[in-house]
Amino acid sequence: MSGDFEQLWAELAPLGRNRTTGGYRRFSWGPADTQVRSWFRSAASARGLEVETDGNGNLWACWGAPGSVEAPRAPADKAAAVVTGSHLDSVPDGGAYDGPLGVVGALAAVDELRRRGLRPRRPLAVAVFVEEEGARFGVPCLGSRLLTGAMTPERAGRLTDADGVSWAQAMERAGLDPERMGPDRELLGRIGAFVELHIEQGRALAHTGDAVGVASAVWPHGRWRLDFSGQADHAGTTRLADRSDPMLPFAEAVRAARRAAEEHGALATVGKVRVSPNGTNAVPSRVRAWLDARAAEEAALHAVVEGVDAAARSSAAEHGVTVTAFLESKSPLVEFDHRLRDRVAARVGGEGGAVPVLATGAGHDAGVLATAVPTAMLFVRNPTGISHAPEESATAADCRAGVAALADVLADLTDAGPAEED
Repeated sequence: MSGDFEQLWAELAPLGRNRTTGGYRRFSWGPADTQVRSWFRSAASARGLEVETDGNGNLWACWGAPGSVEAPRAPADKAAAVVTGSHLDSVPDGGAYDGPLGVVGALAAVDELRRRGLRPRRPLAVAVFVEEEGARFGVPCLGSRLLTGAMTPERAGRLTDADGVSWAQAMERAGLDPERMGPDRELLGRIGAFVELHIEQGRALAHTGDAVGVASAVWPHGRWRLDFSGQADHAGTTRLADRSDPMLPFAEAVRAARRAAEEHGALATVGKVRVSPNGTNAVPSRVRAWLDARAAEEAALHAVVEGVDAAARSSAAEHGVTVTAFLESKSPLVEFDHRLRDRVAARVGGEGGAVPVLATGAGHDAGVLATAVPTAMLFVRNPTGISHAPEESATAADCRAGVAALADVLADLTDAGPAEED
């Protein structure tokens, strides 16, 4: 098992890496994305897994034709497939583990099942979901949102990147047909459970001393775009009293986000900004910013967003600027299927007793899929808690523990038995 994981990790690690920062830039439908998708196809095929692409660009690697996620038609629980996996795209200069750990870990878990001499009696598949981070087109978990119907094909097709390239255009350039986008109820109906292995994006496991934990829920969270429009002017000749500077209400919105988050026990971040014309000697004409807000409860999330909106509008009126707010994506509180969660926790805990069960403020494809199929998550310890940055890390021993735990869970859920019985 150790060699399988480490070999796969070594193959994937160089792809899409920024040599200057050490982080990753794997953006959907870009050159690095093409590389990692090709890597996945090759690695899955080398394990005898049949790889298919659904209408939304998600990849599915199925363990043999009889075990294909496309094969079972009966709705009976015993015929339903067990799916694991994650994503391979990244935030700008993101870490190595967010997403890829779940994909590499899934393939290594397949190797581990074979090493144990086991073969699933229920279909087993490894999935790679596209645009989970939303780094290029702005909406996270786009592949799983399209699959479940949480995002319409019409809206997804119109999403654009910073260069004005639409999602539909990018799909076409990647050789896919955007007309095939949309929910796939038949495919979802053939999935009995989805289990995602993921790096913990926090330090809870570092405090408990456990290598692996189980997710209980995903906090409500969302992204809002704020457009501040003023008047471009000369920085050296325009009196302060004569300016309509959108940077001022933008700055107030950033401060308000921090205040509101502290007041309501939430999290709020403005991490992406576009300024026009973006000159050092020019008063800006427009500032476009994105607010990311998360909280344990819906009421707190709403209070934060309302507080930011009120502060932005008040400051905008004071400085002769207009402001428009847009909701780009929002996810409600997701509690993972209790029955599946408890089953996974019992399997991971084994004879050693209880395993940590913890909520997360990070969004995941598992959280989106939870609206359509029973879903669970396993977390691997992150010593520093840092994520979405090059310093994101996990020890090799903890990664192997995550693979072993995932293999245990998959063996249980697929009712795996000795291979010779087949």
